[in-house]
Amino acid sequence: MKKYVFVLLFFLSNTLAFSQNTLKAIIKDSETQAPLIGATASIKGTTVGASSDANGALILNGIPDGQQVILFSYVGYQDRQETLTFPLNQAAPLVIQLEPAGEELEEVVISTTRSSRTIEDIPTRVEAITLEELGEKANMKPGDIRMLLSESTGIQTQQTSAISANANIRIQGLDGRYTQILQDGFPLYAGFSSGLSIMQIPPLNLYQVEVIKGSSSTLYGGGAIAGLVNLITKRPTEEGELSFMANATSAGGWDLSSFYGKKFGKFGVTVFASRNSNKAYDPADIGFSAIPEFERYTVNPRIYFYPSDQTQLYLGVNASQEERLGGDLRYIDNSEGNYYFELNNTKRLSTQFNLEHILSDDGILSVKNSLSFFKRDIAVPDYNFEGNQTSSFSEVTYSLNRDRLEWIFGTNIWTDKFSEQNEGTAGARDYNSTIIGAFAQNTFTPTEWLSLETGLRTDYVTPEPANKSKGLFVLPRVSALFRISENLSSRVGGGMGYKTPTIFTQEAENVTFRNILPLNASQTAAETSIGGNADINYSTLIGEKITFSINHMFFYTYLDNPLILTLRPDNLYEFRNANGYIDTKGVETNIKFGYEWVKLFLGYTYTDARQHYNGIVSNMPLTPKHRVNNVLMLEKEDNFRIGLEAYYFSPQRLTDGSKGRDYWINGVMIEKMFPKFSLFLNFENIFDTRQSRFDSIFSGSITSPVFNEIYAPVDGRVINGGIKISL
Repeated sequence: MKKYVFVLLFFLSNTLAFSQNTLKAIIKDSETQAPLIGATASIKGTTVGASSDANGALILNGIPDGQQVILFSYVGYQDRQETLTFPLNQAAPLVIQLEPAGEELEEVVISTTRSSRTIEDIPTRVEAITLEELGEKANMKPGDIRMLLSESTGIQTQQTSAISANANIRIQGLDGRYTQILQDGFPLYAGFSSGLSIMQIPPLNLYQVEVIKGSSSTLYGGGAIAGLVNLITKRPTEEGELSFMANATSAGGWDLSSFYGKKFGKFGVTVFASRNSNKAYDPADIGFSAIPEFERYTVNPRIYFYPSDQTQLYLGVNASQEERLGGDLRYIDNSEGNYYFELNNTKRLSTQFNLEHILSDDGILSVKNSLSFFKRDIAVPDYNFEGNQTSSFSEVTYSLNRDRLEWIFGTNIWTDKFSEQNEGTAGARDYNSTIIGAFAQNTFTPTEWLSLETGLRTDYVTPEPANKSKGLFVLPRVSALFRISENLSSRVGGGMGYKTPTIFTQEAENVTFRNILPLNASQTAAETSIGGNADINYSTLIGEKITFSINHMFFYTYLDNPLILTLRPDNLYEFRNANGYIDTKGVETNIKFGYEWVKLFLGYTYTDARQHYNGIVSNMPLTPKHRVNNVLMLEKEDNFRIGLEAYYFSPQRLTDGSKGRDYWINGVMIEKMFPKFSLFLNFENIFDTRQSRFDSIFSGSITSPVFNEIYAPVDGRVINGGIKISL
């Protein structure tokens, strides 16, 4: 295979009258011993230099006689100086090992694939939002993770209410119900509890967010047809962490968050607490809230126990409570009259237990359990929907990790029970289901240039959905990583998925679950899918200091038996499987440039999502075909951070066949760091892009409105700022 050779020599501007010498060296990473391509060596105080080739080797010519200081450097690594006396009696090249500098090159370990490999070594394509980027996004939206997810290519946050700010996430054009959200591998936000979930998760206690796009049901069971998002929380450390954040917005919002974590010998503790609130905000002056009035409290304590070097466990609790009121500002201000409103009151409580025990040098046993309780009360004029959900998740896995072979075996039980509190004319929508699953996964690296990951899951669902599998789902998955060269790699993968019928969809949320009939088992089959993606990754050094990387991915998903909400002649809604299918295909491109403390991120997403119903093909509603991400980050470590953002959304087809217009969203974020604290200021949507400026939000009267689909922001320009303290 042809090697890329980068040799750049700088010569002295004047011819030296004395003899010159040559130095041969090989530059390596001190930890991995991998050669560093494009590392430089120079004579200190001169312009004489050279850079290393694909093998890390370099030849430095033009070295004068006598004692010289040679400076070795590489972007992201600590500089190293060597004092050498020339002529040098050199039989073999000098080996120079450079140490990584700071967190920038810290290995990113992925846990979502149930492996403990670094992100570079996993065949499954995983995108990781690391701690540094989480800090940047927290400055922009400290109250929830909506912005954190929506600014990634291929991910869209879809607002489902014009006045309550309810939203869900869509991956690669598919509805939010096809994306599974996990916290530390626990499915805490499924079924009824998926409502408002991304609006109620603050980011301050997150260590990392891992995203897998495409069918991932083999990993964690049904529901991950479009992909999954795993929120990894912080763990206690020996040095400890105590941090606070306070934020205020021009829209009347307040966010207060705190996190504490520390190890104490064989014990450890983490505690996260936050209060988030907002006044009703109406930037369009139309009488309805673009941001509702809400107040939310969240607390998440955990206790860790390390009885031995082989065993660790933790027990945690997640609890949150929110009251959210949107609608006519006169109603929110307690004025008398017949005004429209939307009330959402929620309570969440969940427990997590996790035990890991090393059985041998290469075997680990893991046991997980969670219990979750969720209550939500939705009220609009003349209608109230209230329900309780109780769910549990238990899992046992065994992993065997050897030199080139890794096995993971596991089994799990997932129960989900929903009960409606006030049965309406449509009847109670209660359900009680159990899923018993078993899975196996193998990662095999036969050669340095190839790594294969295969998996198989079998789930049995009761009560059985009305489909040919009678409640039994067999889900294979395969991924491959090809290391073509030091700079070039490629991943190819795919799998199958399923989603059991549920009334908790975006369409049902839009009508506040009013007049929706209970699911009819004889008329609703499980939704099934097959999909895959392929990407190519290239990274290199341009010149001596400019880093460049590009990732280009192709994706495709075929969804059979899509469940749709239909209106009957008696004005009642019911769910039925469409006569046809949905397919979504497209590309995602991510480009990154880096030069010292300047970083430029460019992203493009093309999504072609179509419905094939009854022989008629139409584009999926509320899905932009073209989206462009542009982020310029100026950052000097422990000093300052400035971010400039620009996002473009192409016109979107609406359900009635019309089109919304295209638009840009721009923002500016500034942060100044000090030893123990930092100050930040963020101008979000600085040019005030709002749907109410170029399209209507509702039709009819203000007392009896009919709200239109939301395809653009409704809150407009919002300025926020605050302080982060780390002790």
